Amino acid sequence: MGRTFVIVGAGQAGAQAAATLRAEGFQGRLVLLGEEPRPPYERPPLSKAFLSGALPEEKLAIRKPAFYEDRAIELRTGVAATAIDRAAARLALSDRTSLDYDRLLLATGAAVRRLPVPGADLEGVHYLRTAEDALALRAGLAEGARVVIVGGGYIGLEVAAAAAKAGCRATVLEAASRIMGRVTCEPVSRFYENLHRRNGVELRMGAQVATIEGEGRVAGVRLADGTVLPAELVVVGVGIRPSDELARAADLPCDDGILVDAVGRTGDPRIFAAGDVARQPNPVGQGLVRLECVQNAVGQAQAAARAMLGVEKPNTEVPWFWSDQYGVKLQIAGLALPTDEPLLRGDPASGRFSVLYLRDGRLAAIDTVDAMRDFLPGKKLIAEGRVLDRAKAADPAVPLAEA
Repeated sequence: MGRTFVIVGAGQAGAQAAATLRAEGFQGRLVLLGEEPRPPYERPPLSKAFLSGALPEEKLAIRKPAFYEDRAIELRTGVAATAIDRAAARLALSDRTSLDYDRLLLATGAAVRRLPVPGADLEGVHYLRTAEDALALRAGLAEGARVVIVGGGYIGLEVAAAAAKAGCRATVLEAASRIMGRVTCEPVSRFYENLHRRNGVELRMGAQVATIEGEGRVAGVRLADGTVLPAELVVVGVGIRPSDELARAADLPCDDGILVDAVGRTGDPRIFAAGDVARQPNPVGQGLVRLECVQNAVGQAQAAARAMLGVEKPNTEVPWFWSDQYGVKLQIAGLALPTDEPLLRGDPASGRFSVLYLRDGRLAAIDTVDAMRDFLPGKKLIAEGRVLDRAKAADPAVPLAEA
């Protein structure tokens, strides 16, 4: 009998791990379990091109159905794993069947954080994590609709851009003093604040939601200061949390995600984890980090798949992220710390600039706004870790690679 490898979670990491296992020569039984009814699909477009209607539904799929059939990948959708029996190496499933495994990969992803206020369960209150969420939200983005968006991070702002494009009257509520404060510096935040306001979006900083009001269906949002904002739709984008319940119940080490080593191995040598649910030593040296991005999911999945086959090859790519709002692309590489020295490269008023984050004179991270020419050299400089010439680095006329 050949070995059986089971992957729980049919998102970006799970689909990539299955593809990598076959590409690396695994010929045993390979089962890919997905809780959603759809085959694996890409999530980033849900708040961007798919939400705006620019991307057809069939284009969401990561692979065509024939890919899984041709490679004898048993794709089982609409099935969740409910328990792991580590002693027996057995997985219990929601359809009351079970699977024995030789190796198990947990790619269970993350779930949205819910807004803990009265009225958060009213009809018309939306979260955005799945394709079905995006379809339901898109149906409500009618011209003239009043849309209140709770959270000024990537998701909230991308939804605001889609709402504005659809002719809605959008308001973004951000509890902090600036938008995207968790992921970028003040000049980038201010640039995007101006961009949204120019497109008709109202931004309210320091806004705390007290209740969501309505009888059966949402009618408005009441803030802590008593202000009531009328709304036909409310979209909550206040972050995600790792879906590590399955691992916790199996007594696998967890702390804001499943703790894994450099190749995705958990505290049980037969069980691995990858993607949004995994917390792993970071290649740029910041200790254990849980990253929420496609690039990381792909890289971790490839490393974990190889490790399941006995090949130790950690993912060493510098982390990177991106956001598209009104056609303006923000790209971020590396992981900045509050103690890093930000260095502005270019003029934000031009609509094309970068911010470098220096740590001991070396580039630790970079934000680029419609400045692709800086992004790839910046990513390379982060990996190299060499000391930069500040004057050259700040001068957009000097190629960043020469700084």
